[in-house]
Amino acid sequence: MGESGISLSGISSAYTRIKDKVHYTPLFRSAQLGGRSGTELYFKCENLQKTGSFKVRGVLNKIGKLTEEQRSRGLVTVSAGNHAQAVAWAAAAMGVACTAVMPETASRTKIRATEAYGAKVILPGDVYAAFEKTLHLEKDEGLTFVHPFEDRHLIEGHGTVGLEIMEQLEHVDAVVCGVGSGALSSGIAVAMKEQNPKIRLYGVEPLGANAMQQSFEAGEAVTLDQVNTIADGLAPPMAGGLPFSILRKYMEEVVTVTDREIEHAVKELLSWTKLLVEPSGAAATAAILTNKLTFEKGERVVSVLSGGNMDLDLLSKFIQNS
Repeated sequence: MGESGISLSGISSAYTRIKDKVHYTPLFRSAQLGGRSGTELYFKCENLQKTGSFKVRGVLNKIGKLTEEQRSRGLVTVSAGNHAQAVAWAAAAMGVACTAVMPETASRTKIRATEAYGAKVILPGDVYAAFEKTLHLEKDEGLTFVHPFEDRHLIEGHGTVGLEIMEQLEHVDAVVCGVGSGALSSGIAVAMKEQNPKIRLYGVEPLGANAMQQSFEAGEAVTLDQVNTIADGLAPPMAGGLPFSILRKYMEEVVTVTDREIEHAVKELLSWTKLLVEPSGAAATAAILTNKLTFEKGERVVSVLSGGNMDLDLLSKFIQNS
């Protein structure tokens, strides 16, 4: 266990806690898309997970660790969508009240889904206003904050994605994962590299929301003045301090992709694999298809498709741009 407090044993315990409540998502290979990078390319399909993203893994583990008193106060969280949906769904399953604070720019599809899962949704303004409102609700109303990334139990739950990949594929050379706050990639990092340090882990961010890349350059977690990307799930205005402390140890590199490259990856995934993936879930694949990363011929590479909650109006625009 490192200074972060996150360990392989903690991730294994999280998996025992949540495995009967989540989908064991498939790992598919695409010879067509892999051929473009000269790799054996596999996709870990968390777009097929409950609520449409990996987020339920960490949320279930976190809520499972809360005391009855903490649950009874009601939960509050802040999210552009996928984390909010996961908390709303898990809270409803456990009979716990939930408030989700979301930026006004959040996908209408994700807002409606969060409400449908039973949460009260508040839209106070931009992403900065959303974080401020959440902290206000935690302090003044006594709600229990389920943080979207700065939480050990959350990250350990997300790390179960890495355990499944190791079970599903005998040999892995590299894993490519989209990075927002870094909660998913840091969990995967511990889960996989503690078992096999030779596995390479790469992070991918939108060019307009590259907080983790800037953090690597600065040597500390940074906050951005503004974010601008279609990949809302990868657009928190800051890198998580806890995830950063893990990723600077385990992650080889963070690269960026443009929104146009992400859009292309969404369409290629739909065309060749028949998988509907939202922009944040397609960023990792975008980096592979545009050769932002270097692989040896024939290496086994896993691209994590982190979510599939695609706004259909946005998908329509993507198709019209074809």
